[in-house]
Amino acid sequence: MNGQRWWHRWAWPLGGLVVALAVVMLAPQFGFSKATRAPLWTERSAASAAAPVANDGWVRLARDLKPAVVNISTKRAAEAPEAMSPFGDDERFNQFFKHFFGNQPRRPARSLGSGFIINADGHIVTNNHVVDGATEIKVKLSDGRELPAKVVGRDAKTDLALIKVEATGLPVIPLGKSGELQVGESVMAIGNPFGLEQTVTTGIVSATGRVIGEGPYDNFIQTDASINPGNSGGPLINTQGQAVGINTAIFTQTGGSVGIGFAIPIDTAKTVVTQLANGGQVVRGYLGVSIQPMTPDLARSFGMPEVTGALVSSVVDGSPAAKAGVKAGDVITSYDGRKVGRSEDLPRAVAETPIGRQVPVTVVRDGKPVTLQAMIARLDEPETRSAAQGKPAKDALGLSLAPVTPAEAQERGLGDRGGVVVRGVQDGSPAANAGLQPGDVITEINRAPVRNVDDVKQAMDKRAKDKPALFLVHRNGASLYLAVNPTAAS
Repeated sequence: MNGQRWWHRWAWPLGGLVVALAVVMLAPQFGFSKATRAPLWTERSAASAAAPVANDGWVRLARDLKPAVVNISTKRAAEAPEAMSPFGDDERFNQFFKHFFGNQPRRPARSLGSGFIINADGHIVTNNHVVDGATEIKVKLSDGRELPAKVVGRDAKTDLALIKVEATGLPVIPLGKSGELQVGESVMAIGNPFGLEQTVTTGIVSATGRVIGEGPYDNFIQTDASINPGNSGGPLINTQGQAVGINTAIFTQTGGSVGIGFAIPIDTAKTVVTQLANGGQVVRGYLGVSIQPMTPDLARSFGMPEVTGALVSSVVDGSPAAKAGVKAGDVITSYDGRKVGRSEDLPRAVAETPIGRQVPVTVVRDGKPVTLQAMIARLDEPETRSAAQGKPAKDALGLSLAPVTPAEAQERGLGDRGGVVVRGVQDGSPAANAGLQPGDVITEINRAPVRNVDDVKQAMDKRAKDKPALFLVHRNGASLYLAVNPTAAS
């Protein structure tokens, strides 16, 4: 009886001692020794320990920079949808239907975008497609003020625009250097996606130097920071709080973000915006060659040791390239001391060259390098500045016109028809409401040929005052009629 009591009294203490000894002896085999202990999960590594600090940094940058990001709303004229005839192929009834229902009036359309303030006096950078064709532009500031804006200048080829509001003391976003961006670097996008104001998203730089087929000067930053419709024109910010890009496009199959967005490098924007501020337009260099990318097969055919350079497919007569001795079949490998690795590198380099500067151009011809000297000329292209900003319109229609040069007539396939080219269209003018665009060539008004600017004025003076003028214009290799009503300004 006493033995049993002794066992019960000491069984648990002795058992605990045995278990403790076992744990001490076997712990190293199971990874429980203090010296070699490895946790089942890591709560915070040395790298992740800084994550809260980085997050606090984004919080600070978002708080400081959002006031300089604006909401841009525009009003533009849009065609009414074409009415569908209920009479099928019966032409007799279709003519009746079109007479009464086919010519629907143009109606205003509104769109939204983003922009950011670059100086305290109200200059705002945005995308050209945000304000292109707008008859009215409103800018909403972070403090709730809504101000009218005017276009200082636009550049369709880089999709950039500079607009201005009449205000002072505004918050600004400093500009950084996109050339220093590294793939994997953290960035933040600020904008108004789907009209949701002051939205902030973060991600990384996915790639640089992307070519997406948007124009001759493609050079986009790719990011996975969420960008959606309405973000266009907003800034892409680095960790120093500087704008390194202007958000402009997305790749999507759904209409929303799939993690592939594109921004215009701020280094490109600096050059363009400076010229827009100074003169309302961008002046670019002109070499006068048509080029195509090199492929492995072409490289072998031309005796190139590697797939590099821009293959010259044709040279414009009388151009700087022709005068320098560049020939079709040459491969341009260097321009003004800069390597031409891809064909896309050349247009950007030429465009940035000051007019009248002589530059060395290295080509590979018959497998051997040849260095030529080219005197860069000015690229002649239609102005995208509206006539109301800077130069007055030459008539009440809101058009800025110029004669078609022989070179332009040949390039556009006009033959000896002549005409006048539209250099600018005033926002909200009768010409803008009718659909005239910079670059159009007016060849007839009310069935009478137009060969110079005076013909336009005479034709408008002779027209019936109660009827719109019928313009025949040449655009992108085709002709179309436009009805211009001088009293229809918005």
